[in-house]
Amino acid sequence: MKQILTILAILISFNITAQEEKKKGKFFKSIYNELFKYGTFYVAGNIDNPKEEPKDYFVRTNPDGNLYAPPVVVDGTDYYDYDYRYGFGIRKIARFDYERKAKDYYDGTESNVAMTAPNSSVKGLEYVFHTEKERSRDEIFKNHRYFLKHSGDYHMVKLESRAQGKVDFKYKSAEVRAKLPIGKKFSLSAGAMYRTHERPYGYNPVEIWLNETDDNGWAVNPWYTLGFYYGYDDIYYTQEDQNGNETSDWYWVDEQGETVAYTDLQFRDTVFAELMNRYNHEVWDTIDAFGVVSPVVGFDFYHFKSNFWLHAYGSYLLPYHKYVKGDEDFSYLNRNNWGLGGLKEDSELEQWEDFQAGINFGWKLNRSIGVFFEGEYTKFWDSRIYNGSVGFNITLR
Repeated sequence: MKQILTILAILISFNITAQEEKKKGKFFKSIYNELFKYGTFYVAGNIDNPKEEPKDYFVRTNPDGNLYAPPVVVDGTDYYDYDYRYGFGIRKIARFDYERKAKDYYDGTESNVAMTAPNSSVKGLEYVFHTEKERSRDEIFKNHRYFLKHSGDYHMVKLESRAQGKVDFKYKSAEVRAKLPIGKKFSLSAGAMYRTHERPYGYNPVEIWLNETDDNGWAVNPWYTLGFYYGYDDIYYTQEDQNGNETSDWYWVDEQGETVAYTDLQFRDTVFAELMNRYNHEVWDTIDAFGVVSPVVGFDFYHFKSNFWLHAYGSYLLPYHKYVKGDEDFSYLNRNNWGLGGLKEDSELEQWEDFQAGINFGWKLNRSIGVFFEGEYTKFWDSRIYNGSVGFNITLR
């Protein structure tokens, strides 16, 4: 927040000549106009009923009987309290002519085209500062979105920080571009972008741990030792079936002594899968976040008439990425260089291409018929985020 506010103050100075405005007695009015005019401060929230899970029952051996006595039926269904979300913020984002305000109020869930397109519908400062808390399935998450953009005829500067706890998403970016207008509707841009990512792509800790072997080729970490690592224990038993045949296996108990599996196979097919994911996340959490700087070029075309409009924009991040934060061994440059034994020796770093594009199209053929399409596609690292909608409207008169 300190960095954002510092840059905010610098950007203001681009548009305000303090001495001249003081002479006119309009200094504070200019600050107000630049920062807050047409902005909106809001407090909002919502409440929803929780997702109802299907009924889930299982049985346990009756403690007063044996395996073949009437079992105890247990309701294993997950029940959750109501979900909620509340937050507050301030925003000043101009809409393009074709954009419509979805509601009569703001609640922090809005996203405008200006937040992804290289251009904006107005020159000057735009921003969103939103913070919120939400509960989903009895888990509490803190989310935020801080967005700051300054646009002019020949430049664009953008900063963004986002956190979405429910999906474990954290992202920061900083972008500086020079713009070249070509006519009144089209422009090209070029500059540099700084981005962060949390995930060490291609690195699977549990796979490496399980496949470690000694000089004789024996597993150093047999799969079942992961259960011991997390406090589970296996107990050997033998029993006779109804035909008098003796069988033996291991049943598993948790730290409280509760039976969680009656055989090794059952344990590996159920509890062990959860432990693998738990182990991976614990190791990943010890790895610092990554920061990468990339050259970026883009375009923006905007045409609007009341009966026909087209807004197309895109950004292409060239394959000359440079990591400036984080351990490069775990970076996306090594995403294909991890094997069962760890990072492959003498492996070469692999560059990649990322891009982002969007389009908004509308055509009112006459007073009654209209065709509309909008969509956006983003490819960053292994993540692909896209959305689209199409409409054909006939108004009866």
